[in-house]
Amino acid sequence: MAKGNGSRGRSGAPRRSGAAKPAAAGRSRAAKPKAKAERPTPPPREEPRDFVLGAIPGATPGKWIGLWRERMPHVALELREISVATQLEALDEVDAALIRLPVEESDDVNVIPLYEEEPVVVMSADSDLTAADELEIADLRGEVVIAAADDVLHLSIPDAVAPAFAPPADTAEAIATVAAGVGVVIVPMSLARAHQRRDVEYRILRDGPRSRVALAWLRERTTPDVEMFVGVVRGRTARSSR
Repeated sequence: MAKGNGSRGRSGAPRRSGAAKPAAAGRSRAAKPKAKAERPTPPPREEPRDFVLGAIPGATPGKWIGLWRERMPHVALELREISVATQLEALDEVDAALIRLPVEESDDVNVIPLYEEEPVVVMSADSDLTAADELEIADLRGEVVIAAADDVLHLSIPDAVAPAFAPPADTAEAIATVAAGVGVVIVPMSLARAHQRRDVEYRILRDGPRSRVALAWLRERTTPDVEMFVGVVRGRTARSSR
């Protein structure tokens, strides 16, 4: 007897063709769209403007100017030299200024002391005083001590010789006189460096008075830019609060 052509399993029952499996639960449901993240509103764009910083001769604001330009690229910083003799009057023409202390206390002016400078004796490169690494006031007895019209230390040297000529108009002229082999001049170190010449040298005056540099501005002209510069000189980071 002929066998049928139908395919059967081991039990003899017909084999099932591959029936579709039921879809996994949830796969047929449409995926919910993700909510779009809200973009933060950008801060209003600031208009370009200037910040005028006054500075007495010898002041060294380079580091602070560099930080200002990094943090406030839209505010151009203008550096303007002012004289010590008129430094407080100059505050009317600038946003803030680096000045030399002491100054007369006033409720109209904010003052923040910043740093001190060592005094130095500037002398001719041929002077015998160059033999010492540092000097003391006693070492200047018998020397012609020159005080320029813009002298900021006002130091009196016992037994010093008074110059036989009128005071030089400024520190640059006083140092030029010293370079010619006449006398010595005592100034803060920054001024000696600012007027450095090949024919002069300087030595620290160990027991001389230090000169203090401060930041000052008119209280009534306190602006966000002034507060930002105060933060810069005080070492605040860009994310620090004012």
